[in-house]
Amino acid sequence: MLINSLSFIAFIILLLIIYAVIPKKIKWVVLLLASYIFYFLNSTKLIVCILLTTLSIYIVGLLMGKVDDKVKDNINKLENKEEKKKIKSKAKATKKKILTVGILFNLGILILMKYTGLINEIFSVNIPILTLALPLGISYYTLQAISYIVDVYRQKIKPDKNLGRLALFLAFFPQLIEGPIGRYDRLASQLYEAHKITFNNLRSGFSLMLWGYFKKMVIADRVAIFVNAIFGNFSEYTGPIVFVAILGYTLQIYAEFSGGIDIVRGVSELFGINLEKNFENPFFAKSIDEFWRRWNITLGTWLKEYVFYPVSLSKFSMKVNSISSKIFKKSYLTKIIPVAVSLLCVWICNGLWHGAGIKYIVYGLYYYSIMMLGKILAPFGEKIIKTLKINTQAWSYKLWQIIRTGLIVCFGMLIFRAETLNVAWEMFKSIFKLTGLNLLLTGQGFLIGGLEEKDLLILAIGVVTIFITSLLKEKGIKLREKLFEQNLVFKWGLLYTIILAILVFGIYGVGYDVQSFIYGQF
Repeated sequence: MLINSLSFIAFIILLLIIYAVIPKKIKWVVLLLASYIFYFLNSTKLIVCILLTTLSIYIVGLLMGKVDDKVKDNINKLENKEEKKKIKSKAKATKKKILTVGILFNLGILILMKYTGLINEIFSVNIPILTLALPLGISYYTLQAISYIVDVYRQKIKPDKNLGRLALFLAFFPQLIEGPIGRYDRLASQLYEAHKITFNNLRSGFSLMLWGYFKKMVIADRVAIFVNAIFGNFSEYTGPIVFVAILGYTLQIYAEFSGGIDIVRGVSELFGINLEKNFENPFFAKSIDEFWRRWNITLGTWLKEYVFYPVSLSKFSMKVNSISSKIFKKSYLTKIIPVAVSLLCVWICNGLWHGAGIKYIVYGLYYYSIMMLGKILAPFGEKIIKTLKINTQAWSYKLWQIIRTGLIVCFGMLIFRAETLNVAWEMFKSIFKLTGLNLLLTGQGFLIGGLEEKDLLILAIGVVTIFITSLLKEKGIKLREKLFEQNLVFKWGLLYTIILAILVFGIYGVGYDVQSFIYGQF
């Protein structure tokens, strides 16, 4: 059941009706049942995976909670500070063992289902690969599960003693599709609260869903026709056409991923639940660091909180910091090297999260290399700017930064999209051949794959629309609020126009069949 299908829309309408009429006390139960029904329809027997994950973190959370309670009881009976420290230290060690088991168990399921092929490839072994399809949202709910038990370990949250409510936190169906990655302290209370179905929620959620469907079905699915034709026969095309295909794929994945997030956030808003933003106008970023703070925000936050910080504070990092201080003394490299170690772990994890293949590891290392190079060369860049008296506040300089960052991202997307690293390299080299320029200048090069001139016009209008809305958001304008402030004719006229655009240009016609979401496969 794809979220851009009529069956999904019917599912949501039916659920809204049921949710509106049932008693407040069991509204969260209905959401849980609906989530498991949705999960079963998409993953059938593989529902056992999310059940095992839920049960494991429930037990792990309770066990760590019991350790904390026992420590409090014992400490209250003691007055000696040294004895209190011993008890706390012993309890921490016990909790760490429980936490480790919980993390390894859930990572084990993820590795078994997703990464056995990669292990075989790297180590030249022959571990039998499960022939079953990948469970829906396994990468998303596994990260949520780990964040829950780590937060319990850190005593940021108390363990939930209600298994059903914890199950809903992991299985809430909109976020399972392609995120965003939720945090227990921000999401759980919203899920358990009995929300009323209000006109404002319906209006807000519906409009956000429409915008997501527009980006996915009108723009992403249409440009995918051209992109798939080039990447599917890369040896037949060179020069500017390949470059345009890379730009096209960057547009496709942004429109699709951000559109998908808009849809699931919109669905959640229908029920009065606000999921976290996952995008913040990433293509206005002036550096790669900033880009990844704006793109897939919840993944970046998770990696920072549960990978970067733990690695930074580890004994190994401390040793690296000590050694680098002795070697480089007061040099700026002293601060960079420890960061480099932590970021390496982050970007390997980022790459692996995106896919089970060596190319995804390279994809992560590509961004890692760019970031580290930027940090190393930062002092030299500042000297050049100072020497040449470049005005870094000028719009022209900021535009250069945006274009530079965008091109770096595009070549990263080439690694991501190409079938293999060799294909990516061959396509990259072919960019510098000028053959095919005439096809683009005459417009024929854009019609590869079956696109027609009307499709180019639709894409142009769509891209301009996305750019204008992103620009307005970048300036701090809340578009949905502004829309609903307008007169009745304008705001509903605009919404009906988007609906019509989706129906006419997003669904019907050869080549516009419903397509699955790229990020829904992770």
